[in-house]
Amino acid sequence: MLNIDSKIQIIFNEFKKISIHISELLKDSSNEYLKSSNSSGDTQLAVDVLADTYIEKQLLALECVAGICSEEKADIISKNGILDSKDLLKKSPLGGERKLYIAYDPLDGSSLMDSNLALGSIFGIYENSFSAQNLIAASYIIYGPRTEIIFATQNALFYQKQTSNQEYISLTPPKLGKKGKINAPGGTQKYWSKTHKNFIDSLFTDGYRLRYSGGMVPDLHQILIKGGGLFSYPATEDAPSGKLRRLFEVFPMSFIYEQAGGEAIDGRERILNLECDSLHQSTPCFLGSKQEINALKQAYKENK
Repeated sequence: MLNIDSKIQIIFNEFKKISIHISELLKDSSNEYLKSSNSSGDTQLAVDVLADTYIEKQLLALECVAGICSEEKADIISKNGILDSKDLLKKSPLGGERKLYIAYDPLDGSSLMDSNLALGSIFGIYENSFSAQNLIAASYIIYGPRTEIIFATQNALFYQKQTSNQEYISLTPPKLGKKGKINAPGGTQKYWSKTHKNFIDSLFTDGYRLRYSGGMVPDLHQILIKGGGLFSYPATEDAPSGKLRRLFEVFPMSFIYEQAGGEAIDGRERILNLECDSLHQSTPCFLGSKQEINALKQAYKENK
């Protein structure tokens, strides 16, 4: 029987194969919107569905994967059909049979495709249930001028695909400094709270640079590779629970940021202390270097 580390390595190797397929898929796909929406209410592109279908097929073919859930679907799926989400959203003890489940966003930032900006895929590997505290590994792929992967278990590792042979080489692991220079604020500004607006303005007053594309993967990747800063998607008047989904986006990216020396909070509480009441539950989120997160905590504390 394979141990847990071997199972995680098998899954990571599959992420590499997935990245090669989707990077090629993006070169040939149109940015045509479908009439359908995903389970989070977003209008789907044809390439969203193609990427999701491919990832589902590849992951469920792995013997070590007990089930998957996607931002594009309403249910948790196993090789034998739909699983009970109520049971799998509860915190379960680690150990025992050690079943692995994967939550993923097949194509983060797909609305940027028509403007030819970088897109990504996000994966969270959960043990026994889809609880933040059962998240044991996370990864994202960025499809830009180069295809790169960040993969985290005990630390964040960095890999880059070579065009000559489609193999990945290992690069220096990224690390967030205590303070950065990049500010990536999401959400429509007219719907921001006064507290949030004042805080973001204070960052610009302090010399932070605006870097925001509208894609979670490219924006967080830039902050990580540049060594620090803040990504924010707050609660707003039109999205009081935030927009980004916990299981598929926020938990995995928060896990990676913590392993890279940063922090991730919902405004007051550590993201990875949160739980999910439903598969597609969203949350406000702030991910970044320690100094930016501490400053944000203080700003929000002073304006309860």
